[in-house]
Amino acid sequence: MIPSRLCRSWLFVPGADEPALAAAGCVGADVLIQELEDFTPPARRAQARLLAPGVFAAWREAGAVVAVRVNPLDGDGIDDLAAVMRGAPDIVALPKVAEPDQVRWLDSEIARFERDCGIAIGSTRLLPNIEFARGLVQAVAIAKASPRVEACLLASEDLAADLGAERGRDGLELAYARQRFLVECVAAGVVAVDAPYTWRDAEGVERDTHWARRLGYRAKSVVDPAHAAIVNRVLTPSADEVAHARRLIAAFESSRERGEPRAELDGSLVEVPAWLNAQRLLARAAELADAHPTPAARRTGS
Repeated sequence: MIPSRLCRSWLFVPGADEPALAAAGCVGADVLIQELEDFTPPARRAQARLLAPGVFAAWREAGAVVAVRVNPLDGDGIDDLAAVMRGAPDIVALPKVAEPDQVRWLDSEIARFERDCGIAIGSTRLLPNIEFARGLVQAVAIAKASPRVEACLLASEDLAADLGAERGRDGLELAYARQRFLVECVAAGVVAVDAPYTWRDAEGVERDTHWARRLGYRAKSVVDPAHAAIVNRVLTPSADEVAHARRLIAAFESSRERGEPRAELDGSLVEVPAWLNAQRLLARAAELADAHPTPAARRTGS
């Protein structure tokens, strides 16, 4: 299974929409999330639960990481878990997490269903969704509430509503929240999954993803299947970036061999942090290439 740190696009799919669920495996998202909460009206949740095991099997066959977002546990969440755990999802996402105890409760319920379903205990990862101000200011405690938590996800619409913010395509109203969330996740040692861009335009999601990457994000949620490929491309080091990183490393190491503390490359002064970042970029590019081979590479086995 692909580790969370190498998953770039996290796509929410309406839980009872059979055509959308069937098509999702072809869009190239790294993580596919059957969404049983807001995207599934209560009257259709029973249908969505019945679909889950078959959907998970098809997504797994397509090479995606399989996830599901259940409802809050004090609502329909336990009924959701009883059904979806039969399909052994890789990740269970919990919405509206504002307290660490909510994660601990989910952990204990997941362990119970793992035992009942013959799933390896501890193998199911958790994805707390931070959607309120109270959750944001407790993000480190939430992330550390269970060893199953490898990543946390920041919501957009519910968080904006909780803040009383006015939504806009530039995302300015959530800029601080997105920056703080990243800092909290890095401090906790988990992957920060950025909030989705909730408009249709390709230019907007590309711009928004570039901004997120500049902050330090390596993963982003999406609600439009067409956005998955854009997010994957932006969050994958390009050939030009790899070439530049190699030039930077060579220039810095050559300067150090001459006893100089730093190098100059294209007008920039290169010091140890930039050298380390270049090494990290090369390592990530190699890991992503192994984790997400191109269709041509899959056919040739290269």
